[in-house]
Amino acid sequence: MQKYIIKTENVDRNFPIAGREPVKVLKQVSVEIPERSLTILRGPSGSGKTTLMNIIGALDTPTAGKVFFDGSEISSMSDAAKEKLRRKNVGFVFQSVSLIPIMTVYENVEFSLRLSNYKGDKKQRVNQCLKMVGLQNRAGHMPQELSGGEQQRVAIARAIAHKPRVVFADEPTAELDSQTAITVVNIFKKLVAEEGVTIVMTTHDTGLMDAGDTVYTIEDGCVANCVVNREIV
Repeated sequence: MQKYIIKTENVDRNFPIAGREPVKVLKQVSVEIPERSLTILRGPSGSGKTTLMNIIGALDTPTAGKVFFDGSEISSMSDAAKEKLRRKNVGFVFQSVSLIPIMTVYENVEFSLRLSNYKGDKKQRVNQCLKMVGLQNRAGHMPQELSGGEQQRVAIARAIAHKPRVVFADEPTAELDSQTAITVVNIFKKLVAEEGVTIVMTTHDTGLMDAGDTVYTIEDGCVANCVVNREIV
């Protein structure tokens, strides 16, 4: 039986504007994210897909509706509880990469282990993660010595290092050429298979429609379509 690690029920997100009606960014959004899968939230800029990702990643709170993470409602959690959830169970990959420029590749990945209070062998885990993204030979390099695609792979290694349940990747291929973008998506699929992690990725690239196990199309703050390319058992 398919298990959903994240669910939303009729989620709205409004942003107030002084002297005007609030902007309705999300409207009655209900999605189900299968565990151990790659789910894509697809849509044009301004469609609401990043806002939805921030809400299911416990970075934002819906105006109305409910969000569930592994069966527990998180939409009503305190900020401290959400922070604890993110530190232990969630990883993030951002479009801007956000590597620390004064740290080596190895140190950037290790830093996430220190932040999450990882109890295992840190050196072994860092090396394992760098090997999974094909950068074990670049551990001593600084971020500025890497290509854009390599920097994004370091960001992926950093996001998965503490063994989160879910990794959220916001437009991770937007600044990459098409071949490098495919490489990044293939790494995501490999991590789903080998690490058992759930990955949720936003994109506006129509060429990646077949890459996700489940693809939600977000338009004007609503779910316009859902395509299941592969059933998760």
